[in-house]
Amino acid sequence: MPRPKIAFVASPAPLAQRALADLSTAHGNVALDTADVIVALGGDGFMLQTLHATQHLAVPVYGMNRGTVGFLMNEFDATDLPARLDVAVEEVINPLSMTALCVDGSMHEALAINEVSLLRAGPQAAKLRITVDGKLRMNELVCDGALVATPAGSTAYNYSAHGPILPIGSDVLALTAMSAFRPRRWRGALLPKLAMVRFDVIEPDKRPVMADADGKSVRDVASVEIRSDPSVHHRILFDPGHGLEERLIREQFA
Repeated sequence: MPRPKIAFVASPAPLAQRALADLSTAHGNVALDTADVIVALGGDGFMLQTLHATQHLAVPVYGMNRGTVGFLMNEFDATDLPARLDVAVEEVINPLSMTALCVDGSMHEALAINEVSLLRAGPQAAKLRITVDGKLRMNELVCDGALVATPAGSTAYNYSAHGPILPIGSDVLALTAMSAFRPRRWRGALLPKLAMVRFDVIEPDKRPVMADADGKSVRDVASVEIRSDPSVHHRILFDPGHGLEERLIREQFA
């Protein structure tokens, strides 16, 4: 079997840059648009950047951890990389689509692999109205923020906010509140994967809110619509026995 054409990309961190140099020397480094597989060297943040930047290529991405947490990454090992790639298991993830309307009338769109979050941007708590598939579900949520997370992102910000961990492959999204004041201690809900969630910001001038989709932030939002985008497929490769399903289960017993 011919060796795969590998495109290596790395975060600016010195550890990742050293790995980039060593692996490029050992295996070559082809252009992204000619690669059979992309190897991303860094942490989870860099992995998300790589997936977003290369989604138009439909090429699988294999991450090796040269960062901190590395939930989306495989363990770093510079030996036998072609053999590891040959037996790697693929996971396919659909991102969330965010459409944010700002107070000034501007519209902003972004995709999020982990979550879309709304956060208070001033000293006062945010007030949010929640609609799901056109039906009003909560007239007023007073909180520090709220988010909608995919199964792949459920162990990230969502888990820190005491949201549920969702099994990979489950057709659900997590809607999680952050520091809910009213309704008291309300943490959120599980929603069908294809649900359309809309947040309307109450008193946006007095209680400004920002929206964030995997690090792409929009300030002074008036409303935000979030839904899964099945037309976009992110292909991620994992070593056998260490895929997202195993990681999600292991995280719950950590």
